[in-house]
Amino acid sequence: MKLLMNLLWLIFGGIFVTIAWFLIGVLLCITIIGIPFGKQCFKMAELTFAPFGRDVQSRFEKYPIANAIWAIVAGWEMALANITTGLILCVTIIGIPFGLQSFKIAILSLFPFGAKIK
Repeated sequence: MKLLMNLLWLIFGGIFVTIAWFLIGVLLCITIIGIPFGKQCFKMAELTFAPFGRDVQSRFEKYPIANAIWAIVAGWEMALANITTGLILCVTIIGIPFGLQSFKIAILSLFPFGAKIK
């Protein structure tokens, strides 16, 4: 079931989001200062590639300064976009599983440093 849901996720837009996260990570890794942020983009690409069957364990306290910088610069917009998408998807019964995955991605997009994807 996870395989089918991940395939549907990819077909209906997940592949584009994954590619975007990967390209942003590559661009950030070009600069020395951007390497830690680029690594977090790769983490986001990993989760957006196949979110079903995975869990995000956020540990804000492990890297509070890096998480605060990320949240202020870009994290809150990404989390808000994912929450909005999740709410829109949850309007229909068929979209509820996909909406829940958007909420999971919102957690990681707000505080990616120290988070683990299992």
